[in-house]
Amino acid sequence: MADEAHGAAEAAAPGMPQLDFSTFSNQIFWLVIAIVAIYLILSRVALPRIGAVLAERNGTITNDIAAAEDLKRQAAEAEDAYNKALADARAEAQAIAAEVREEIKADLADATAKADADISAKAAESAARIEEVRAGALEAVEAVAKDTAAEIVAALAPAAADESAIAAAVTNRVKG
Repeated sequence: MADEAHGAAEAAAPGMPQLDFSTFSNQIFWLVIAIVAIYLILSRVALPRIGAVLAERNGTITNDIAAAEDLKRQAAEAEDAYNKALADARAEAQAIAAEVREEIKADLADATAKADADISAKAAESAARIEEVRAGALEAVEAVAKDTAAEIVAALAPAAADESAIAAAVTNRVKG
Protein backbone atom coordinates (compact mmCIF):
# COMPACT_ATOMS: atom_id res chain seq x y z
CA MET A 1 0.00 0.00 0.00
CA ALA A 2 2.88 2.31 0.60
CA ASP A 3 3.82 1.86 -3.01
CA GLU A 4 0.37 2.78 -4.08
CA ALA A 5 0.40 5.93 -1.95
CA HIS A 6 3.73 6.90 -3.36
CA GLY A 7 2.45 6.32 -6.89
CA ALA A 8 -0.64 8.40 -6.18
CA ALA A 9 1.51 11.24 -4.80
CA GLU A 10 3.68 11.18 -7.90
CA ALA A 11 0.63 11.22 -10.12
CA ALA A 12 -0.73 14.26 -8.29
CA ALA A 13 2.61 16.19 -8.62
CA PRO A 14 3.30 18.17 -11.79
CA GLY A 15 5.19 16.33 -14.59
CA MET A 16 8.27 18.60 -15.19
CA PRO A 17 10.19 20.06 -12.23
CA GLN A 18 11.02 23.21 -14.25
CA LEU A 19 7.37 24.04 -14.40
CA ASP A 20 6.85 23.67 -10.63
CA PHE A 21 6.03 27.20 -9.37
CA SER A 22 7.40 26.44 -5.94
CA THR A 23 10.99 26.16 -7.31
CA PHE A 24 10.88 29.26 -9.62
CA SER A 25 12.85 31.49 -7.26
CA ASN A 26 15.57 28.89 -6.88
CA GLN A 27 15.67 28.38 -10.70
CA ILE A 28 15.88 32.14 -11.36
CA PHE A 29 18.76 32.45 -8.87
CA TRP A 30 20.77 29.71 -10.60
CA LEU A 31 19.86 31.16 -14.02
CA VAL A 32 21.29 34.55 -13.01
CA ILE A 33 24.46 32.90 -11.60
CA ALA A 34 24.87 30.82 -14.80
CA ILE A 35 24.38 33.89 -17.03
CA VAL A 36 26.85 35.93 -14.96
CA ALA A 37 29.37 33.04 -15.04
CA ILE A 38 28.94 32.66 -18.82
CA TYR A 39 29.26 36.43 -19.25
CA LEU A 40 32.44 36.54 -17.16
CA ILE A 41 33.98 33.58 -18.99
CA LEU A 42 33.07 35.02 -22.39
CA SER A 43 34.16 38.58 -21.58
CA ARG A 44 37.41 37.62 -19.83
CA VAL A 45 38.57 34.61 -21.88
CA ALA A 46 36.74 33.87 -25.14
CA LEU A 47 35.93 37.37 -26.42
CA PRO A 48 39.52 38.68 -25.99
CA ARG A 49 40.85 35.66 -27.87
CA ILE A 50 38.25 36.14 -30.61
CA GLY A 51 39.06 39.87 -30.69
CA ALA A 52 42.80 39.09 -30.95
CA VAL A 53 42.17 36.66 -33.81
CA LEU A 54 39.98 39.22 -35.58
CA ALA A 55 42.58 41.95 -35.05
CA GLU A 56 45.32 39.63 -36.32
CA ARG A 57 43.23 38.76 -39.38
CA ASN A 58 42.48 42.43 -39.96
CA GLY A 59 46.20 43.23 -39.66
CA THR A 60 47.10 40.39 -42.01
CA ILE A 61 44.49 41.53 -44.51
CA THR A 62 45.71 45.13 -44.26
CA ASN A 63 49.34 44.00 -44.71
CA ASP A 64 48.36 41.78 -47.63
CA ILE A 65 46.47 44.64 -49.28
CA ALA A 66 49.46 46.95 -48.76
CA ALA A 67 51.80 44.29 -50.15
CA ALA A 68 49.46 43.77 -53.10
CA GLU A 69 49.40 47.52 -53.77
CA ASP A 70 53.22 47.59 -53.57
CA LEU A 71 53.47 44.62 -55.95
CA LYS A 72 50.96 46.28 -58.26
CA ARG A 73 53.07 49.46 -58.26
CA GLN A 74 56.23 47.43 -58.91
CA ALA A 75 54.46 45.59 -61.73
CA ALA A 76 53.37 48.91 -63.26
CA GLU A 77 56.95 50.21 -62.99
CA ALA A 78 58.28 47.00 -64.54
CA GLU A 79 55.71 47.28 -67.33
CA ASP A 80 56.72 50.91 -67.95
CA ALA A 81 60.39 49.91 -68.01
CA TYR A 82 59.57 47.06 -70.39
CA ASN A 83 57.59 49.36 -72.69
CA LYS A 84 60.42 51.92 -72.65
CA ALA A 85 63.00 49.22 -73.40
CA LEU A 86 60.77 47.88 -76.17
CA ALA A 87 60.36 51.36 -77.68
CA ASP A 88 64.13 51.93 -77.44
CA ALA A 89 64.78 48.58 -79.09
CA ARG A 90 62.32 49.38 -81.89
CA ALA A 91 63.93 52.78 -82.43
CA GLU A 92 67.39 51.21 -82.49
CA ALA A 93 66.19 48.53 -84.92
CA GLN A 94 64.72 51.20 -87.19
CA ALA A 95 67.97 53.19 -87.02
CA ILE A 96 69.99 50.08 -87.88
CA ALA A 97 67.58 49.25 -90.71
CA ALA A 98 67.87 52.81 -92.06
CA GLU A 99 71.67 52.64 -91.82
CA VAL A 100 71.72 49.29 -93.63
CA ARG A 101 69.37 50.70 -96.29
CA GLU A 102 71.71 53.65 -96.79
CA GLU A 103 74.72 51.31 -97.02
CA ILE A 104 72.86 49.14 -99.53
CA LYS A 105 71.89 52.23 -101.54
CA ALA A 106 75.52 53.42 -101.51
CA ASP A 107 76.77 49.96 -102.53
CA LEU A 108 74.09 49.80 -105.22
CA ALA A 109 75.04 53.27 -106.47
CA ASP A 110 78.73 52.24 -106.54
CA ALA A 111 77.87 48.99 -108.33
CA THR A 112 75.62 50.88 -110.78
CA ALA A 113 78.34 53.44 -111.45
CA LYS A 114 80.89 50.66 -111.96
CA ALA A 115 78.48 48.78 -114.23
CA ASP A 116 77.77 51.99 -116.17
CA ALA A 117 81.52 52.60 -116.53
CA ASP A 118 82.08 49.00 -117.66
CA ILE A 119 79.19 49.28 -120.12
CA SER A 120 80.49 52.62 -121.40
CA ALA A 121 83.99 51.16 -121.79
CA LYS A 122 82.63 48.09 -123.56
CA ALA A 123 80.40 50.28 -125.74
CA ALA A 124 83.38 52.47 -126.63
CA GLU A 125 85.47 49.38 -127.30
CA SER A 126 82.64 47.92 -129.41
CA ALA A 127 82.27 51.23 -131.27
CA ALA A 128 86.04 51.22 -131.95
CA ARG A 129 85.84 47.65 -133.22
CA ILE A 130 82.83 48.51 -135.36
CA GLU A 131 84.75 51.50 -136.72
CA GLU A 132 87.74 49.26 -137.40
CA VAL A 133 85.50 46.71 -139.14
CA ARG A 134 83.81 49.49 -141.08
CA ALA A 135 87.15 50.97 -142.08
CA GLY A 136 88.42 47.54 -143.00
CA ALA A 137 85.24 46.87 -144.96
CA LEU A 138 85.58 50.22 -146.77
CA GLU A 139 89.21 49.41 -147.58
CA ALA A 140 88.18 45.96 -148.76
CA VAL A 141 85.34 47.42 -150.85
CA GLU A 142 87.72 50.04 -152.24
CA ALA A 143 90.30 47.37 -153.06
CA VAL A 144 87.66 45.17 -154.66
CA ALA A 145 86.25 48.20 -156.51
CA LYS A 146 89.77 49.12 -157.78
CA ASP A 147 90.43 45.57 -158.92
CA THR A 148 87.02 45.27 -160.52
CA ALA A 149 87.33 48.69 -162.21
CA ALA A 150 90.85 47.80 -163.46
CA GLU A 151 89.55 44.51 -164.85
CA ILE A 152 86.58 46.21 -166.54
CA VAL A 153 88.76 48.98 -168.01
CA ALA A 154 91.30 46.38 -169.14
CA ALA A 155 88.55 44.33 -170.75
CA LEU A 156 86.94 47.31 -172.47
CA ALA A 157 89.97 49.40 -173.36
CA PRO A 158 93.22 47.54 -172.82
CA ALA A 159 95.37 50.51 -173.90
CA ALA A 160 93.81 53.03 -171.56
CA ALA A 161 94.36 50.99 -168.41
CA ASP A 162 96.30 53.36 -166.16
CA GLU A 163 96.22 51.93 -162.66
CA SER A 164 96.85 55.18 -160.83
CA ALA A 165 94.00 56.93 -162.68
CA ILE A 166 91.65 54.04 -161.95
CA ALA A 167 92.64 54.07 -158.25
CA ALA A 168 92.14 57.85 -158.01
CA ALA A 169 88.73 57.62 -159.73
CA VAL A 170 87.57 54.77 -157.41
CA THR A 171 88.87 56.63 -154.30
CA ASN A 172 87.04 59.83 -155.32
CA ARG A 173 83.86 57.91 -155.93
CA VAL A 174 84.01 56.00 -152.60
CA LYS A 175 84.64 59.18 -150.59
CA GLY A 176 81.60 60.71 -152.09
